[in-house]
Amino acid sequence: MDENAKPRSVLDSLGEEIVRIVTPVSICMLLVVILVSVLNNDSDSSGPSFTSIATVAYSESSSDSNWDKLKGALLNALVFVVVVTAVTFLLVLLFYFRCTKFLKYYMGFSSFLVLGFMGGEICLFLIGKFRIPIDCVTFALSLFNFTVVGVLAVFMSKTAIIITQGYLVVIGVLVAYWFTLLPEWTTWVLLVAMSLYDLAAVLLPGGPLRLLVELAISRDEDIPALVYEARPIINPDSVQRGAVVQRRVWRERRDNDIGSDENLDSRSNLNSTVYSSLESSTGLESLPSIGERNAVDVEDGVDVEDGQVSSSDSELAAPLIQHRINVRMNLQEGSSDDFALEGIGLGSSGAIKLGLGDFIFYSVLVARAAMYDFMTVYACYLAIIAGLGITLMLLAFYQKALPALPVSVLLGVLFYLLTRLLLETFVVQCSINLLMF
Repeated sequence: MDENAKPRSVLDSLGEEIVRIVTPVSICMLLVVILVSVLNNDSDSSGPSFTSIATVAYSESSSDSNWDKLKGALLNALVFVVVVTAVTFLLVLLFYFRCTKFLKYYMGFSSFLVLGFMGGEICLFLIGKFRIPIDCVTFALSLFNFTVVGVLAVFMSKTAIIITQGYLVVIGVLVAYWFTLLPEWTTWVLLVAMSLYDLAAVLLPGGPLRLLVELAISRDEDIPALVYEARPIINPDSVQRGAVVQRRVWRERRDNDIGSDENLDSRSNLNSTVYSSLESSTGLESLPSIGERNAVDVEDGVDVEDGQVSSSDSELAAPLIQHRINVRMNLQEGSSDDFALEGIGLGSSGAIKLGLGDFIFYSVLVARAAMYDFMTVYACYLAIIAGLGITLMLLAFYQKALPALPVSVLLGVLFYLLTRLLLETFVVQCSINLLMF
């Protein structure tokens, strides 16, 4: 490698990293908006509806006053957040007692329910809407095959990354659509409440998501989770020719822990099969129906010398963005194994990883805006993408654990209110007076 070569900046690959995660998020939001526009455009109340834990405390009625709707929505959101917190602590407890296989199979079963039952019912809605001629046997076999392949692709087998990514987006679309069937006030309050919960659960020392990640890091293990992983960006100049890019699950957090050198050496020589292992998130819920949350963070430059890993800080850091890989290969006499340790941290690739819960709640926000007007859809979409970009920039520069949900959702809610209360009135008045058309 040329020693006089100009070092790569964080921003050199950050744009491509953002595009690789913004694209599936945008596709997920677009599909949910299309479903809402097609299935929920009837003026009557005969459309699909359901009762969930988010409406167990209060059932919104059109005859209720706005104050009553607000109080009921706050109560629903409180119950939902309490249940999510309890489930997350239960997940931490099961993971602490090494019930990893149980969690993996449970998550697979949950994905089977989402794809099979939720997806099947939405398919029935679409078949009835467009009057598609199909017999029951063909529909049942197609749905079963689609569901089984999806569960295998996400959890149980090694498949092409594009297939896994596609099924994760489909799961996000299905869950997000069912969330759009919640009452309006409950939906908006729930979005804000989940953003605040995500903030506290990730950043507080005793937060359940932080506890879960610290436990996983200490064991250097994966957490079964629904996490979208973009394709990693590898700087070809940082890896020596002929070097084998080897991967691991977690980065080493304590630089001064001399007693862990042996463990570090053994873990740094992991077999390349770790590359195809299931990705974990820095925070998640065990039920895909309530959305998996994940904290996102970045990894600073990594220096690898003789298989040793050195980081510049001891913060909780599992990389959302692998913005740079700095490798110094010191060849020793008699050593024939030249490898670069890439993707040290949260999954095994160092690429951007985003929990499926973020996909779901982003899509719910845009879909709820689509129920009012498409002008609010455009505003909310731009706000969510801007918030996601801000979060990724903060992660790239400050390299500290941050949740991915709060900035985007709070900006989306703010832009929705501003567009509905101010911008729409301004545009309508301009159109009426022929100033804009």
